Amino acid sequence: MRLLTEQLRLITRLHPWYKDLLEPSSITLDDQHDSPSSLLERLPLLGAEKLEKYYYAQSPRTEFGLSVYRTSGTSTGIRKAIYYSAEDDFRYMEAKRKSYLAWLGERHTLTKAMADLGTGHAASTALSIFASMGLQAEAIPFTAPIEEHLSSIRHFQPQLLYTMPSILEAIADAASDPPSLGLRKIILVGELASSEWQRRMAARFGLAPADILDTYGSIEVGAIAAFDHELGRYVLADGLIGESLPAEQLGEGFQPLGEEEGVLVLTSFERSLFPVIRYVTYDVVRDFRTVHKDGKPLQTFRCLTKRIGHELKHGEKISLYDIEEVVSKHLPHAALRVMVRDNKLKLYIAGEGWREDTATAIQTDVERKIEEIGQMIQNRLLQGIEVIPTGKREDLPSGTVKSKRLYT
Repeated sequence: MRLLTEQLRLITRLHPWYKDLLEPSSITLDDQHDSPSSLLERLPLLGAEKLEKYYYAQSPRTEFGLSVYRTSGTSTGIRKAIYYSAEDDFRYMEAKRKSYLAWLGERHTLTKAMADLGTGHAASTALSIFASMGLQAEAIPFTAPIEEHLSSIRHFQPQLLYTMPSILEAIADAASDPPSLGLRKIILVGELASSEWQRRMAARFGLAPADILDTYGSIEVGAIAAFDHELGRYVLADGLIGESLPAEQLGEGFQPLGEEEGVLVLTSFERSLFPVIRYVTYDVVRDFRTVHKDGKPLQTFRCLTKRIGHELKHGEKISLYDIEEVVSKHLPHAALRVMVRDNKLKLYIAGEGWREDTATAIQTDVERKIEEIGQMIQNRLLQGIEVIPTGKREDLPSGTVKSKRLYT
C-alpha cells in the first residue's frame, strides 16, 4: 500500500494531468484504508486514448539528463516521444543485467557479446549493460546486409549474441553451418518467439533450448519479463505488478479472447517519466498466475500470443504463437510472415520440405486447430486462409531482416 501510494504521488508530481484521471474514482493520495489490491483496482486503466490525449500531447520535457526515444506516430501524425530519466535508465539497465546474470550464472566464462538489434532503447543500452557484466561488446546495425552480420560475427567471435528473432532467423538461413559461428548463448528481444521456434533455432546453432533466453519488454515500461527455463514460464521483472484482464474490460470494443488469455496490464515502481500505472500493453498473455520459486512468489505467464489494437483488424483473434506452432509441425525450419489483406489471412512461408499437399495441410490445420480463426471464417469475418510458398527467406514480405510481426 505504501509503495503504491508513494508511486502515485511521484507520478502525479511529474505528470500533473494524472490527477484528473483519479477524480472520477474519488481517489486521494491520503487514502489509508484500501489494501494495495483494492486500491489498484480502483485506479483508471491507462490505454492508448488517454496517453495520446495527455502524455504524447505534452510540451517537450526539459529536465537535466533526459533520454528521449521516438516511436511510431499518434493519430495526429506526430511521433511519440517517450522519456527516461537518468534513474529510469539506470534501473532499466540494472534489471537487464540481473536478468542476464541470473540466467548465465555469476561464474559464467563468457568474455565477448555482440548486439545485433536495431534502434531504440534496447539497442542503445546493450553495450553498457554488457560492459557492466565485464564483457567486451560490439554492435551491428540491423540495416546492414545479412552478409555483413555474418562477417561481423565471424570476425569478433562473440560467445553471446543479443538479437531479435527475425534477425537470428536470417543469420541461420544465411550461414552454411550455423554452429561454426561459435555462439554459446543467445538472448532474444523485441518479437514473439514461440517455444517450438526457440527449440528449432537452438538446434540449428548446435545449442540446447536453455542456451536461449527470451526476454520481453517495451520502450514505455522497460524490462517486463524473461523466460525461466526451470519453470517453463515467463517471469515478470522485479518492481512490476501485472494484471491479466479480459479484452472487453478495456472498454475499447474488443471481442473476447481465447480461454486462459488476457491483456497484460502493468504497474511499475521503477519508472517515473512514463506513467506505468495500470498501463495497458495490448499484449495478450496466456495462463497468467502467481507461482513460487525458492519460497518467493512470482507473477508469471505461459506465453505471449499476440497483440491487439484498433490498427490490427481482427487482431484479437489471430494468434501468431499458435499459427507458428501449427506451421512448424509441417515445415520444421520454415520462416513465417502473417498478413491480413483484403480480409483474407495470408501465410507467407519460406523453407524446404514442401510436398504437394503441404499448403493444403497447413491451411486446414490452422483453420481447424485454431478455433477462433475457424469461427471467423465461418462467420465471414475472414474470407479464408491462403498459404503462399515464397521460396527464399528474402522473398518474404517487408523486405528487411527485421520483420517478424503481424502485418495488416
